Amino acid sequence: QGMLVESGGGLVQAGGSLRLSCAASARAFNNNAMGWFRQAPGKEREFVAAISGVGRSTYVVDSVKGRFTISRDNAKNTVFLQMNSLEPEDTGVYYCVARQSPLWERIRTMSPSVGYWGQGTQVTVSS
Repeated sequence: QGMLVESGGGLVQAGGSLRLSCAASARAFNNNAMGWFRQAPGKEREFVAAISGVGRSTYVVDSVKGRFTISRDNAKNTVFLQMNSLEPEDTGVYYCVARQSPLWERIRTMSPSVGYWGQGTQVTVSS
């Protein structure tokens, strides 16, 4: 449907950095909380990070705390995930999500049938 389009994935060595971008339609982006999930091979999809509709509140899970940062540019309808000090365990498909609520907490519990989901971008971290 093209509501959310991710970019910026790729292959990187452990310790390297990537910046994921998610371009959103106005309908998906406007005042909505946004976030990122990821799915590693053979594992369930997991929540990674979220940001409130205005952008004042952010949250990242403990496994990426201090390494990943989520931000948004409301003028460009874009959300970012800056990933530093990448580890092989960070490998997976990263999905951008949006939910019709300004609260970042509503992102954490999203299921695939709720809100907006992008098609995903592959991140591969080699050891």
